[in-house]
Amino acid sequence: MVSPPARLAAAASNVVGKVLHGGVADLRPMPRVLIDQGPNRSLYRMTHSGGTVSGPPILLVPPLAAPAICFDLRRGCSLIEHLIDRGRNTYLVDYGMVAFSDRRLGIEHWIDEVLPRAIRRVSADAGGQDVHLVSWSLGGIFSLLVNADQPDLPIASITAIGSPVDFTAIPIVAPFRPLVDLTNGHLLTPIYRAFGGAPSYLVSRVFRATGISKEITKPIAILSHLDDRDYLAQIEAVDHFMSNMYAYPGRTFGQLYHRLFRTNDLAEGKVDLNGRIISLSSVRVPTMVVAGENDTIAPRPSVERVVELLDKAPEVRFKTAPGGHLGVLTGRKARGTTWRYLDEFLDDQIS
Repeated sequence: MVSPPARLAAAASNVVGKVLHGGVADLRPMPRVLIDQGPNRSLYRMTHSGGTVSGPPILLVPPLAAPAICFDLRRGCSLIEHLIDRGRNTYLVDYGMVAFSDRRLGIEHWIDEVLPRAIRRVSADAGGQDVHLVSWSLGGIFSLLVNADQPDLPIASITAIGSPVDFTAIPIVAPFRPLVDLTNGHLLTPIYRAFGGAPSYLVSRVFRATGISKEITKPIAILSHLDDRDYLAQIEAVDHFMSNMYAYPGRTFGQLYHRLFRTNDLAEGKVDLNGRIISLSSVRVPTMVVAGENDTIAPRPSVERVVELLDKAPEVRFKTAPGGHLGVLTGRKARGTTWRYLDEFLDDQIS
């Protein structure tokens, strides 16, 4: 137990840090080197100033709209930092900002161009070794579709964290389904076409709305944890992440809306991209799927459904961990759950 004087001193120190120094979170990005670049693709090799990295390469795959800092939230709670500290050969693909000029880009751009090029470049940089994909949210869906569509790519395994495939199992979207059906799916079409996609400020507000209860009680939570620097740093880091959301390209958003949300194609294991059918049953690499126990964007049933669809994969592990959509990836409890599952899965594939 921490004594009251010690807690008071810690609280005072944290207040000084927040007021005079702009916060207590260490938001410095982990060191990296740019090794490849192209349209909507910046590929980095993460570096370690205090040691060496080795072994099969790991490529971190973010979703669209969310910044790649999801894997590097803050020092002390960064998945990249964790992987590097364990000596793992880690890479990150960053899609960058999405502009209005990108509005005609569809899902095909990411699964035909961006990710395959990144995977091949990582493999080449790592001496021709196969690549372990570690992905979050929509990044997990893209990773699975890439492997299903292009089995010749040098992919060793896939980890998909918080990646929903059954959109009927997401309670927060249920109230909108009658309106979607009533308008024959055209409820949002005029909006995303007018804006060229889903604007970043709208994406940020929707993301925050999924945790509205936490947003409302945040001031009270901060006051009651003034002596807990790690707690305060996490809140600051999440706020920083939320303030840096990207936009969705118009055509990609339209495909996600009509194919995944409206018709729920992926829950049946297939997606139709303009007559091109990609089936998840074509995934033939070991896969781990992790669902957040408190995730309202990708609740457990919507994520777990994919386990039944990966019937040709040599191994499919399913795990749950505490946290919401971001928390299951990089929350404070993820350090002892999701990250441990990932370490065990990667060690088993590499051994």
